[in-house]
Amino acid sequence: MLTYQEFYRTNVIPELQKRFGYKNALAVPKIVSVAINIGIGRTRTDEKHVATVQKTLERITGQKPVWTKAKQSISAFKIREGQTVGARVTLRGKRMEDFILKLVRSAFARIHDFRGIPVKAVDAQGNLTVGFREHLAFPEIEPDEVERVHGLEVSIHTSAKNKEEGYALLKLIGFPFQGEIK
Repeated sequence: MLTYQEFYRTNVIPELQKRFGYKNALAVPKIVSVAINIGIGRTRTDEKHVATVQKTLERITGQKPVWTKAKQSISAFKIREGQTVGARVTLRGKRMEDFILKLVRSAFARIHDFRGIPVKAVDAQGNLTVGFREHLAFPEIEPDEVERVHGLEVSIHTSAKNKEEGYALLKLIGFPFQGEIK
């Protein structure tokens, strides 16, 4: 099986050069980073859940998460400035490539009733953001050991200049979209 780099060089670069007229292979868009977020919301006072969130992110990404703090107080949500409200991990390089392959090859396939990623999930700059209702889609998580299910968000940042380039890049890499871009 091809590695991410080999697949990108042999399949993605030539196709994008042909489709968008890039003269240089270095001008072809690529994935720059992947950010994974988990908001802890109402359960921020439950230390057991906070530990589960940390362990989940470490197992899925292989990296220790950074805790995010509230920038301002919001009384309606009972959040005070400086309070921990979530955790995030940013992946680059080899870990990012491994995560993308895992996401495309196994995580999407494990989602119940998955019909594809909506095309509108790609923004105007060619970046993709996908939310998961359950963290059980990832192969590192064993459903037997999960006490409380939580969601997470995966943001894939590309060097594409527009939505069409970003969509074409992600589609060629193997992301399962619901339809074609209009």
